[in-house]
Amino acid sequence: MIWKIILSQEAEKFLTRQHLPKEEVFELARRSIRKLQGEDINVDIKKLKGEWSGFYRSRAGKLRVIMEFDFDNLSAFVERVDYRGSVYR
Repeated sequence: MIWKIILSQEAEKFLTRQHLPKEEVFELARRSIRKLQGEDINVDIKKLKGEWSGFYRSRAGKLRVIMEFDFDNLSAFVERVDYRGSVYR
């Protein structure tokens, strides 16, 4: 199965400003997908509530990635990438 990972404009802008490689976010998304499919993989992923209902948060150090998964179309949409204190605003 080949998943399509899409970055929002806001996520791409953050990665460009911080000089972070997109591949780091893509790898975190891939690991999150594998975890949600039932593999025993070490990744910190959490289903969000409230305003972010339907989204998941993956954590890598201080970096947080908020994404939404569409298992029917095999796609993941990365809504936001930011550091811990700012990502949920």
